[in-house]
Amino acid sequence: MAYFFASPVDVDIKLEGEELRKQVDMKVEKEKNISCPVYYDGDSIGGQVTIRVRDGKRMTHEGIKVEFVGSIELFYDRGHHHEFLSLSQELASPGDLRQAQTFDFLFKNVEKQFESYQGINVKLRYFIRVTLSRRIADVTKEKDLWVHSYRMPPDSNNAIKMEVGIEDCLHIEFEYNKSKYHLKDVIVGKIYFLLVRIKIKHMELSIIRRETTGSPPNQYNESETITKFEIMDGAPVRGETIPIRLFLGGFDLTPTFRDVNKKFSTRYYLNLVLIDEENRRYFKQQEITIFRIPEVRTIAEEIVPC
Repeated sequence: MAYFFASPVDVDIKLEGEELRKQVDMKVEKEKNISCPVYYDGDSIGGQVTIRVRDGKRMTHEGIKVEFVGSIELFYDRGHHHEFLSLSQELASPGDLRQAQTFDFLFKNVEKQFESYQGINVKLRYFIRVTLSRRIADVTKEKDLWVHSYRMPPDSNNAIKMEVGIEDCLHIEFEYNKSKYHLKDVIVGKIYFLLVRIKIKHMELSIIRRETTGSPPNQYNESETITKFEIMDGAPVRGETIPIRLFLGGFDLTPTFRDVNKKFSTRYYLNLVLIDEENRRYFKQQEITIFRIPEVRTIAEEIVPC
């Protein structure tokens, strides 16, 4: 029975110069990753589609087309993919396939509005889809690619200064050098203890990623701690200053995404936690913006297929 429903053709999609591009691993199953070439907004996407007929038999089809698709998949809404980009080209009109055939395709200077993203409850993906139309059942094949985009924040990048206090017990100020950071940036800051009348055991700083999907009443929020480290062990005294230096380059971060296609947002927060000797926790959270700066591109990535 499985053989009866097997595809009568093999479809292979190859992207022009993909092996020379930067690669990103994308999770496709629980234990399986695939490597995807990285493209940028405005890059052309070209390549070849090869279709081989199995067992040398003739196969009649009703047309072959190739599409470049951008879609958002919400995991709570499985089966419904929201396509925000769809470009199509016809590769062959209806006819017969008797032997292997290769077709060229090119989508020129494609605007890729959003960055690829794979989160807890949502996936934004770009892919090439080849469809061979048949009367019985269409044959389709997909190939993923990954998109990086640069969305520079506004010129203003003010320092963050905040106070945390418990009346007559604790008063601290913390300061971060700016509120917007690129993916390889360094967070530099200081914590000032102005009043300390409770016994602080230690203090930690964490980066939290919060993903929001959908809209009320079907809105889901998921938070995950990207990193957490101790910045002080032992009781501070009044007037003490604790320096902070956190290198972002070693963590699996994405840019901040806000209301992408009205489907999801991904935000980052610095979370400062103080723990006293009775294990009571005092914390203050501050949102930061993370953005991607232009990367050094290879010569192959600069070449536009023609």
